[in-house]
Amino acid sequence: MISSRIFRFVHTNSLLWQTSNKSLLAKLRKKTGYTFANCKKALEVNSNDIAKAEVWLKEQAQQHGWTQATKLQGRSTTQGLIAVIVEKNHGALVEINCETDFVARNKKFHGLAEIVLATTLSHAKTLNSNDEVERLSLDMETLKALPANDGKTLADHSALTIGMIGENITLRRALCMRVQGDAAIFGGTHPAPMNPIPISFGRYGALIAVKGKEDKMILGTQLCQHIIGMNPFKVGNNMVDQPNIDVDNEICLIYQEFLLDPSLSVQQVLRDAQVEVLDFARFEIGEKVNGDKLLDSVEVCG
Repeated sequence: MISSRIFRFVHTNSLLWQTSNKSLLAKLRKKTGYTFANCKKALEVNSNDIAKAEVWLKEQAQQHGWTQATKLQGRSTTQGLIAVIVEKNHGALVEINCETDFVARNKKFHGLAEIVLATTLSHAKTLNSNDEVERLSLDMETLKALPANDGKTLADHSALTIGMIGENITLRRALCMRVQGDAAIFGGTHPAPMNPIPISFGRYGALIAVKGKEDKMILGTQLCQHIIGMNPFKVGNNMVDQPNIDVDNEICLIYQEFLLDPSLSVQQVLRDAQVEVLDFARFEIGEKVNGDKLLDSVEVCG
């Protein structure tokens, strides 16, 4: 009788211990997203202390990520996305590349893009000139060195993502823009996402700074679409620049046929709306930048 009670007591405690462990395992798995095997190992190493286990997992993942990043760094990254965000009088535009279209559609890759974009936007808020519009381009090395909100560099976050998805990733470039006064910034991508607010992903992206007394929201968005589709080289100045005889090869924004109404020039649209374009920027996945080699066979997800 006594031995039977002892057996039931031990058996019950064993079940409770297993149930408790499974609960911790499930909780850690849900919180971190790492595999059950890794979560189980983390709990074992840290005596079922879930907080310590989470820290341990992140440290191991970061170490593994840097190992993978070093191993994969020579592999070509011809896929990826352009990401755009606008917040009040600040905007950011980034290009991030990966190896395959499959990863370009991956949620973890999009998560990295959001971190890079948020960090670039924070950097835009440090711009403090007295100019009506200010822009700053960031090359690969500058971008990788920027600290994210958690204190890790973007290079650390990139390595961590490489470790999770098993592909090389390149933080290719970024651009910050800031306006003041009655100027405003608008942004967009193509293909246009179903829900572009606050972040928009695509193959092409644009930011534009405009000034005017009228409501600029609709026109600002339309001008972004025009810049993405027509690819002007500069705004243009009608006191200096002359229209190109060949309309199809026009490089000045103001002299181009307006994408949404080719019967009008952009200059006419701006004049009718009493709006002035102060500056714009356009990114395309894989395009040649400052003498860099053009990327081949580029495809991307929106």
